[in-house]
Amino acid sequence: MDVTERAELLVVGFAVRTTNADEMDPSRARLGALWQRAGAPGAFAHVPGRIDENLYAVLNDYESDHNGAYTQVVGVAVRTVPRLPEGMVAVRVPAGPALTLAARGPMPQALIEAWQQVWKHTESGGTPPRAFTTDLEVHHAEGADLYLAI
Repeated sequence: MDVTERAELLVVGFAVRTTNADEMDPSRARLGALWQRAGAPGAFAHVPGRIDENLYAVLNDYESDHNGAYTQVVGVAVRTVPRLPEGMVAVRVPAGPALTLAARGPMPQALIEAWQQVWKHTESGGTPPRAFTTDLEVHHAEGADLYLAI
């Protein structure tokens, strides 16, 4: 994992609150449905001011660490926060230093493996340590890039 400076970003999208433990249990998992909703054709057609065609996942509002609850927002990056379409939220990803990791290969397996590397880094006391403030996934044609707040 490398360290880079992450630029500020505004994301508009759909949100769920979950835990990693819940995501391991198909009866409680929420992220699959969130991604289906966000990936539906035209899901963000009514969001003005998009800056690109990428999908963004913002992980924030951490209860504690990777074992606690967090909120995930999946959406699009925008220049300014518009009048929000019904059912959507806006979240600001602050600028700051971040650990970066690229997920490449068949999805979602490549993304799962990238997060497993992140958890291993966290549990082993890797440096720099994660801040558990606001993390970001940028999903694009080549895969996904993770930016973890430190």
